[in-house]
Amino acid sequence: MSTTTDVLPLSETVAPASVEELAERVRQACAARTPVYPLGGGTSLDFGLPARQTGIGLSLGGLDAVRDYPARDMTVTVQAGLVVAELQRLLAAENQRLPIDVAQADRATVGGVVATNFSGPRRHGWGTIRDYVIGIAAVDGVGRCFRGGGRVVKNVAGYDFCKLLTGSLGTLGVITELTFRLRPRPEQQALVACAPRDWDEAERLLAALVHSRTAPVAVELLLGPAWSGLAELDGWSASAGSPLLVVGLEGTEPEVAWMGEQLAAEWRQLGVARCRKLEGGPAEALWHRLTEFPAAGDWPLMLKITVVPSATTRLIQAALALDADCSVQAHAGSGVVVVAFSQFPAQGLSRAVTGGLAAAAAAAHGNASVLRNPSGAEMTRQCVWGGFDVPYGLMAEVKKNFDPRGILNPGRFVY
Repeated sequence: MSTTTDVLPLSETVAPASVEELAERVRQACAARTPVYPLGGGTSLDFGLPARQTGIGLSLGGLDAVRDYPARDMTVTVQAGLVVAELQRLLAAENQRLPIDVAQADRATVGGVVATNFSGPRRHGWGTIRDYVIGIAAVDGVGRCFRGGGRVVKNVAGYDFCKLLTGSLGTLGVITELTFRLRPRPEQQALVACAPRDWDEAERLLAALVHSRTAPVAVELLLGPAWSGLAELDGWSASAGSPLLVVGLEGTEPEVAWMGEQLAAEWRQLGVARCRKLEGGPAEALWHRLTEFPAAGDWPLMLKITVVPSATTRLIQAALALDADCSVQAHAGSGVVVVAFSQFPAQGLSRAVTGGLAAAAAAAHGNASVLRNPSGAEMTRQCVWGGFDVPYGLMAEVKKNFDPRGILNPGRFVY
């Protein structure tokens, strides 16, 4: 993965020890019109448009305290610099969790996860990080502290700061504190996998899951070299013509046992000759691989495509037409397809994305965006964020309200 200095043109990096110090730094930067680049764990630095203006890095590493954890209320309030793995360890002691899959959780911070709005396999059953943020505090582009929501949210007047700042890439405010609602840790988890013979069978199996008596928390369709020779599945591989379907189950021990048997029975009725259920260590190992895929590997290009779930297999085949050796992880139940290219598209990023996959995604009511492009080639707004139809003018007005001088992560987001 890229380092801070590889990606951001920084004159210096500061690490405020308090919110007050952070706000003062932003006020000084605003007065001098100096760009400010908020920094968390540094796991998503190459996400978004390349930074062009020299500025200061504002590290949140010093703001990592746990402010409040009333476990019986199933909420927790923490500062934005807290590492995700540390938060999950804290919650596990009370048999609770934040049910969001985060790659590189030993480095990623909660503020960074919210700012980028990343989510993983469990989004099918548990939703995205936006669904769990019920309180937020931040510093805007002129150094003013503001907050919204809280431990109990009855109604919202004006901006819904929790939703507005989630996924804003630090362009509206530097997130300093977050309150999350929590979930109990499941008693048991398992993965059930099969290898569809072809894309038609894969489509039938995915369609059948909609009416399944089971309740999957993850529905993953995998193919390509990244998923070859999986030790957890006795060496099964996912090729271009024969992907792997992996379904995640969570609940009490009896629930998971019943769902595993039920799903296997449903698949047998659909003609699946062999399936495999993973529990314990093997299941944890494969869960880890599923979670880490967006951050793993030295790929020359990685895209995220979002479409209606029924179009997932069509988009995968469109990606294969561009690169037959690409590796794919599709959160098929949610219509999210992550494509890791084996080589940079010969026709260029603009033609491959804007003229190819983005058009196919738009036809399926979706969008294609760039997750990683180490070369930095052709990183235009349309290539990186897609050509979807959004009210850019309205978004720009919101940006002006929060950051009138445009110093927060300038030029990296859609406006």
